[in-house]
Amino acid sequence: MADIELIATAAFGLEAVVARELRQLGYADLTVEDGRVTLLADPAAVCRANLWLRTADRVLVKMGKFSALTFESLFEQTKALPWAEWLPENACFPVTGKSVRSRLFSVPDCQAIVKKAVVENLKQKYKRSWFGEDGPCYRIQVALLKDVATLTIDTSGVGLHKRGYRPLNAPAPLKETLAAALVLLSRWQPDRVFIDPFCGSGTIPVEAALFGLNQAPGLHRDFAACHWPNLPPGLWQRAREEAHDLVRPQDLRIIGTDISDEVLRLARFHAGQAGVGEKIHFQRQALADLQSRYQYGWLVCNPPYGERLGQAREVAALYRQMGQVFTRLPTWSFYVLTAHPQFEKNFGRRAEKRRKLYNGRLECTYYQFFGPRKKSVGSE
Repeated sequence: MADIELIATAAFGLEAVVARELRQLGYADLTVEDGRVTLLADPAAVCRANLWLRTADRVLVKMGKFSALTFESLFEQTKALPWAEWLPENACFPVTGKSVRSRLFSVPDCQAIVKKAVVENLKQKYKRSWFGEDGPCYRIQVALLKDVATLTIDTSGVGLHKRGYRPLNAPAPLKETLAAALVLLSRWQPDRVFIDPFCGSGTIPVEAALFGLNQAPGLHRDFAACHWPNLPPGLWQRAREEAHDLVRPQDLRIIGTDISDEVLRLARFHAGQAGVGEKIHFQRQALADLQSRYQYGWLVCNPPYGERLGQAREVAALYRQMGQVFTRLPTWSFYVLTAHPQFEKNFGRRAEKRRKLYNGRLECTYYQFFGPRKKSVGSE
């Protein structure tokens, strides 16, 4: 199979992070756009991208992109795409859709037209009039933006944030992909101490541990494309063997604290499910008791935002307390994600860098406070 065009979708604000991950995987032919990174690569990239991308939402095969001003145009141009190169005779191919600022605004109609066009294409290839769709799933999406249609097939299945280690959730859980992005954006290195003083169900510490061990986040989960017969045999096996070989067993100093015994039990369970239970120390501790014997370290957290009615005063007081407590660690770096507009005012310090990110649909800011460079290896 020749090189194919893939799209790694991402939450707004994380496109550059996903692009950096792809470059580290060896893919240089990239195009970065809002909510997506497009790459041209060999079929093995389907496997490697799904296994390794920590911050992307999904990996899609891009089938085609064209202007679609009428339903007839959408039908004919969809029908002309090489669907039979991907979909076997027994393929199950549900169609989803979305339309933004386009003349073809009826999403159900667009889905139905694309479905019919794909069927007509497959009829020509397989010489039959009806398809049972009882085989592997090839979820097709038609996305219209400003009258331009993009047709894709989802290779991931369940979203990439579903690593498989978190079947249980605490209230207001942070997505694994966003937690991983907080770690990557902090530029934390595994030889440094890492603390999350609001660890909740443990997502940030677990993602830090997976990164610290260089363990592919999708190593132990299944993907839709694992069941596609059109991908060359052995691609998934080789990609998983590569991922196993690249794991770096090492000691990590990752600490997660919280005031709730209940969520700490979840955190320990999730860390165990991810295979990093022995790499993270979870403990019950109030913010006021935060301290460390290490001179240098990273503190990365997602504290309460105060979105619920009546919490504004409590959250403002918490941020003031954070500002006071963090002064005990004058040579540490701090990274805080919050949607609270007055965070810096309450914290008592302006961040060196800010980055707009989205926690679900909630616009947040990632405040970054840089500590001094570590003087020497033996200075901790």
